Amino acid sequence: MTEENPPAPHHHTGKASWATAASATLHCLTGCAIGEVLGLVIATWLGLSNAPSIAVAVVLAFFFGYLLTLMPLRRAGVDWRTAIKLALAADTLSILVMEIVDNGVVLAVPGAMDATLTSGLFWGSLALSLLVAFLVTTPVNKWVIGRGKGHAVIHGYH
Repeated sequence: MTEENPPAPHHHTGKASWATAASATLHCLTGCAIGEVLGLVIATWLGLSNAPSIAVAVVLAFFFGYLLTLMPLRRAGVDWRTAIKLALAADTLSILVMEIVDNGVVLAVPGAMDATLTSGLFWGSLALSLLVAFLVTTPVNKWVIGRGKGHAVIHGYH
């Protein structure tokens, strides 16, 4: 397989299973969690206020979310331009929903944004936020995949 001839994707249309949606969401959650944890750790270590802390975490969540999609696409022989387009199409809505929910939960937990890295409140609120984000984003991904969008556009490359 060459970069000029990547495998043809198999677009999924119709009903998506909950297992497929959960798998896509877990994939998204992994990238978001890496970015969120790294971003909040860096921001907390640097003593940043809430808005810059959230900005760093969100930027890194999108970066790692897209990166985890780009890597297998590149291994499958997809050229960079196509891989980036596919990653954007596959992950943007999922990451966006996850980040809104995730950060909303952390902001809603009293004291969470002021908690230190050694605090159970810091890690507990982060874990809770990721769990809630997963639960909210899974039905969104099920709906999107069922319409041949989101992770359905890259399914054929796995």
